[in-house]
Order: sequence, then structure tokens, then C-alpha cells
Amino acid sequence: MSIFSNSHSPESSLGRLAPLEAVLFDVDGTLCDSDPLHYYAFREMLQEIGYNNGVPIDEEFFIRNIAGRHSEDTAKILFPDWDHEKAMKFLKPIEGLHKLCKWVKDRGLKRAAVTNAPRPNAELMISMLGLTDFFDAAVIGSECERAKPFPDPYLKALKELNVSVEHTFIFEG
Repeated sequence: MSIFSNSHSPESSLGRLAPLEAVLFDVDGTLCDSDPLHYYAFREMLQEIGYNNGVPIDEEFFIRNIAGRHSEDTAKILFPDWDHEKAMKFLKPIEGLHKLCKWVKDRGLKRAAVTNAPRPNAELMISMLGLTDFFDAAVIGSECERAKPFPDPYLKALKELNVSVEHTFIFEG
């Protein structure tokens, strides 16, 4: 029996071993492929301020110098003046995301978004994906003592949802 079966019976081997109480989702790279959005934002911002004599950065430069690096100063500019329509062109849900979210919700599982993205960015991405009402909580790494890759944000989510680590599944990109 697949864990994604339409029936939710306690007889399944997974259900007997560890009944699922909650699902935690990373945001960037898990709910959506946000790298193209980040690349576009940085390319535009750097071009606007005349970086590299106004010549746009390429993807290689972005990957080598920007991708995966955490900086509160640069994160604040990811969505400076974008309207919803423009942002939607670059932020698409991972294939199968809405089917998975329906499965999780139909089973009454608790759920939280756990991310190192700044809260306004995380909330905007979640909203643009149509998942604002899906999550019971959103935990932000910078609001914890230590951000990911430390477990603190996930531990905070478990506490906020009042669930145990033994009965929680985590999707991390």
C-alpha cells in the first residue's frame, strides 16, 4: 500500500509503526522552485544600480556568488515593487504540490512552513501559491536562536503544532 493511498487505515504498516500527526514543509525549492525568481530579482536590482556597468548578471554569476547565501539586507529586496501578476510568472508550484497538500489536509494532519526566508518573503510566496489557509503555522529561521541547517526552526514548529518528532514528516529541499 502506498502512503499516498486514498484510504487511511490503521492497518497499513506505516500507520502502525508511526501514526502521522504532522507534515512540515521547507518553502524555497520544496513548495516552489524559487531560484529563477531570486535570479531575476538580483539581476534586475543589480542592473538598476549600475552594477557591472549596467550589464545584467548571468546565471553562472548568480549561482557562484548569490544562490544559497543568506543575507537579511539582500533578502529585503527580493520583492521590492513587484505586482502579483509579474511575480506569478516566476513562481510556480512544484508539480504535484496541490495534490499532496489536499492529501495532507484530507487526513487532518497538522502542517507548518519552515524556512530561512524573511517572513514577508515567505508569506508572499505561500500566498502566491494559494497556500495561506493550508498552513497552521509558519516558522522563520531568523526568529529562532539558530536558523537552518540547525534543527531549531523544525523543533519550534513541532512545539507550535504540539506534535512529536516521531510522528512528523518533513519535506526539505
